[in-house]
Amino acid sequence: MDLRALRLLIVDDNRHAADIVKSVLASVGAQRMVDANTPDKAFKSLRELPFDIVIVDQNLGQGDDGTQLVRRIRNDPSSPNPYIPILMLTGYTEQRRVKAARDAGVSEFLSKPFTVAGLLLRMEALIHHPRPFVRSHDYFGPDRRRRSDPDYRGPDRRKSPPTE
Repeated sequence: MDLRALRLLIVDDNRHAADIVKSVLASVGAQRMVDANTPDKAFKSLRELPFDIVIVDQNLGQGDDGTQLVRRIRNDPSSPNPYIPILMLTGYTEQRRVKAARDAGVSEFLSKPFTVAGLLLRMEALIHHPRPFVRSHDYFGPDRRRRSDPDYRGPDRRKSPPTE
């Protein structure tokens, strides 16, 4: 994997954690990385520069501020790119937090401590296997389903593309 062509935004209030992420990504070619330590600085950076991927920590000092940032990126009318791939990192893997991140619109999720291989696998998924976006009355973001269940026949089944 070669990340030289990508511009990455790293959002973490812990300088050491942000430096670890940047070091791992630099080892596979990433050169254009900007970091922000608050949601407001991150959103300002998004408005000032075109980024390809956002990597955000779930807990930015004030609880679930990372999740709120994701929600803002996806839904704020002034967001420059609501479709940007977002990888959320977190040391908190309780089901409620994972669901909150998913429901906010993260593209991928990775628990801390992470391995280099784990981070690079998530980056590869963001780049080479993006999921389609879904908009409903209470959600906007990547399709939350990881697999298709052809046997599901419930009322909320999405229509399949027409076959020829």
